[in-house]
Amino acid sequence: MKFHVGVIGATGFIGAAYRDEIRQTSLDAKIVALCARNRDRLEAAARADACEFITDDWCQVVDHPQVNLVIITTPDALHHEAVMASARNGKHLFCDKPVGVNANQAYEMRQAYQEAKLAHFVPFWARYEASFLRAKEIVEAGTLGEIKSIIYRWQNPRPTAMPFTWRDDATLSAGGSIADVGSHAYDAVRWITGTEAKRVLTHADIITPAKPNLGTIYLNDAIEWGSSHDIAESNKLRKGTTFDYATIAWEFQNGAVGAAILSHAPILRKGLAPELELHGTLASLALDRIASTIAIIHPGQDIPEIEQVENVDPTNRFANYVFPALRQHMLGEIPEHPCMEDGWRVQIFTDAATLSAKRGTWVELAEVDAESS
Repeated sequence: MKFHVGVIGATGFIGAAYRDEIRQTSLDAKIVALCARNRDRLEAAARADACEFITDDWCQVVDHPQVNLVIITTPDALHHEAVMASARNGKHLFCDKPVGVNANQAYEMRQAYQEAKLAHFVPFWARYEASFLRAKEIVEAGTLGEIKSIIYRWQNPRPTAMPFTWRDDATLSAGGSIADVGSHAYDAVRWITGTEAKRVLTHADIITPAKPNLGTIYLNDAIEWGSSHDIAESNKLRKGTTFDYATIAWEFQNGAVGAAILSHAPILRKGLAPELELHGTLASLALDRIASTIAIIHPGQDIPEIEQVENVDPTNRFANYVFPALRQHMLGEIPEHPCMEDGWRVQIFTDAATLSAKRGTWVELAEVDAESS
């Protein structure tokens, strides 16, 4: 089956990157409909994709008779309505994470796609990176023994002068860094270890000063502007309303404890420490994504054993992962790829972490789970 793709959010930072990959998979897919709000960019995208149908109304993509796969890369708050309509219209789905603004929405979307028996994919890309795959192999082999502590650092610093974007706006973003990078971090942990968090205690804040306010701006343009300008060049500033820093103490259902640091703040730079640490009864593991290494240390050792992991570039994530996974799903196979079930489970965690930050107390994930399902 060839996928006839409709992209909603076609010209944004993520949508443009995905379109580049899809164009290279002419045997698997053809882009037949594009939706975005900026007409000039949309027309340029149509020329690049050889796409004849463009619109600023996402409903027309979902209703398009040729579209059988809808890709949604809009701001978080705009996912739910488009996903539900896609399910009603019998379209297979690729929805960016976080899948909604809360677990209630995520559960509704998950139910809609399960009941419609349509294929769906959520891009938790860490599952396909070589160092994470190797860490999962080591855990499943029993090398670490019983996992007792999990520490995660996902620091994705933005340029100091980067302008205000929708990701800084609480009316459009599901939860700032907690939902944006936290969704990747939590899914990676639950996938590698096979356990879910039980409760969380969060301290979160907005530690980046007010940002240049250039009005509506694409994320890639904001990154470029922030990398080449100084904040003093803007005479209009706007403070973000989403958390750009969070420290989360977490306890897991298997009894493991630990913490996560999640940040977009410019001052928290990455590369100084391993991204993921797993401490077990037999050994400890440290994963460094940037260096593509896995370090393992056993009791009594002072120097860890370092394994260099071959970081194979997949070249095209849609050709290698997305389209094969969707085809398997369409054949009725139980999905092993990240899907709306995972999107919902992750949203329970990010909702609980955000709620804990607001309350200043521990929050049980079961509380959010019960309310959403």
